[in-house]
Amino acid sequence: MQRRQFLQQSLQQSLRLAVLAASAYQLPSFAADKSSAYPFTLGVASGSPRHDSVVIWTRLLPEPLNALALPAVPYKVRWEISEDETFHHIVGRGEHTALPELAHSVHVDVTGLQAERNYWYRFMLGEAISPVGRTRTAPIAEAMPSGLRLAVASCQHWEFGEYAGHRHIAAAYPDLVIFLGDYIYEWGPYDLSHPSKPRRRDVESMNLAGYRSRYAQYKSDPHLQAAHHVAPWIVTWDDHEVCNDYGNDRDERLSVDFLQRRAAAYQAFYEHMPVRLPNLTALMSEAGRFAHMRIYERYDWGKLARFHVLDDRQYRSHHACPKPGMGGSNSVTNAECRELLDPNRTLLGQEQEKWLAQGFASSGAKWNVLTQQTLMAQSSQTPVAKEGDGKFWTDGWDGYPLARQRVLDDLQKHKPANPVIISGDVHTFYAANIKRDFYSKASASNPILATEFCGTSITSSSRPQDRTDQYVAQNPHIKFGRSDKRGFILMDITPKQMTTRFMALDDVSRADSGISTLASFAVEDGRTGVVSVA
Repeated sequence: MQRRQFLQQSLQQSLRLAVLAASAYQLPSFAADKSSAYPFTLGVASGSPRHDSVVIWTRLLPEPLNALALPAVPYKVRWEISEDETFHHIVGRGEHTALPELAHSVHVDVTGLQAERNYWYRFMLGEAISPVGRTRTAPIAEAMPSGLRLAVASCQHWEFGEYAGHRHIAAAYPDLVIFLGDYIYEWGPYDLSHPSKPRRRDVESMNLAGYRSRYAQYKSDPHLQAAHHVAPWIVTWDDHEVCNDYGNDRDERLSVDFLQRRAAAYQAFYEHMPVRLPNLTALMSEAGRFAHMRIYERYDWGKLARFHVLDDRQYRSHHACPKPGMGGSNSVTNAECRELLDPNRTLLGQEQEKWLAQGFASSGAKWNVLTQQTLMAQSSQTPVAKEGDGKFWTDGWDGYPLARQRVLDDLQKHKPANPVIISGDVHTFYAANIKRDFYSKASASNPILATEFCGTSITSSSRPQDRTDQYVAQNPHIKFGRSDKRGFILMDITPKQMTTRFMALDDVSRADSGISTLASFAVEDGRTGVVSVA
């Protein structure tokens, strides 16, 4: 069945389950019959879990592809959270005003919850009732839980396939989902009526209305909604939530008004994600303040795991050696681009680098998961015979090698337990050993500092597999690479071991696609490095 059929069935079911009403609590007084369609078509979500709190989210939008379907007035939305999915043991309820200035999105930071426990939540507007979502709180700081099931995903271009990966994430029933960026793509739709037909860029999101429409389009998918309904999410962004290859205050076009566009994109991100923003009032008080919204954050899952969630877009130095007259990435050698080795260049910004080092130093977690956007392992596009050889893509960590070295120096200095890096962006499954010096073959003086698992995309396309095979051969620290499959990562973490499975779809073009384990890896407590599991 195609996405449209799924969406139609989902909406029909919602219509049967709820009386179609707008609101009995409108501000100002507003006739309910003027907006009588079901308002929860984008589903619900939860995220940013702490041991005693979680953010629950929804957005009122009767027609996902028509942002004007709801009048621009505030609505009072009721919410409930319960210890059971039948809502017989409700532990919290309240009202929240959905403002048109924030696209009628609802963010409730529910506090006073019990640690390490499942909860179920829902929203009500008039007589309309939202779908029910399941969420989960983290363990208390002193607790060592027996396990954590974690799904990791990224890169879900709408036009490139069906969201079957999210259906399988929901079926895996994880405790937590982490999304590493490119939740939307700012450009589309593609004309994909025939594989040989040229693909064209069209209808690019440039302003707040455009980004809101893009999120509504994506979030109308029932499989994506199902993955949100099953577990809390931790999210960060990459480039396509704003525009391709942007860096700091510069886009590919070198637009003079780019920060206005970034402000619109960041605001739309907030409006559609279950994230906690302590400074929301300040961000709304001044035009353009959303351009400086902070997303990097630290999340502890008791003593079992600490997630260091990064932002590698907002604070980075501009791309090294871009093409003439352009911003954005390029592929260059060290000889062609001496700027690559400038020690002042940063991917995270000085403040975030210090924050990350402090997180390493203070962590008492059994596993330290560096949760970030793109491949950290060096990945030369050409053979490497000696130190300094190689050709590198400048948008990722290879474009900021000394900034990467500072992060690895901090890992080596502070020695947080069991460092593991999770990555996305490059639409390829990779498993790699991270060393401070990727050129050196000496093991005693150049130990493995961390293990990296990079996930492929939910739908977005990649390079041919034979090219990835070349990359793996040219970079011996990369132990596995598959670019011909779409899917996600499933991790099971215990105090003694992290088991990582690369989950690959049979056919991304089918909403009913099956899935299988492409490869499995185990990292044992105290033993860093990639180990394949048969």
